[in-house]
Amino acid sequence: MEKKSLQSEEHDHKKTADFARSHLPGEDDLFELAELFKVFSDSTRIRIMCALSQTEMCVYDIAELTGASQSAVSHQLRLLRTSHLVRTRRDGKNIFYALDDEHVNSIISTGLEHIHHTKGETNNEQA
Repeated sequence: MEKKSLQSEEHDHKKTADFARSHLPGEDDLFELAELFKVFSDSTRIRIMCALSQTEMCVYDIAELTGASQSAVSHQLRLLRTSHLVRTRRDGKNIFYALDDEHVNSIISTGLEHIHHTKGETNNEQA
């Protein structure tokens, strides 16, 4: 005779779903969060943000770093500014870019930590 798991017999799916539903952010917040993560989906923008996490840079500096044209870099920076991920500082004719705040750096750091952790698990599983 096969034994059934007590946990599955006692688990109340509706109660669990209702609990999770009651703690979800609102639809507008979920949409905005999805849009924010879309900005992180481009490796050039990630490269720019990682560089800006170290020092502020002008468009010319970023173009030199990425190997992209100044026009292409300006386009990426415009997207990052619109998403409130980078801010600007004017110094005479020069405009310098930096991460908007520590939250942006935290998102990048946490993402990197996660992929390194995942790679570590994969390497441990193969050993």
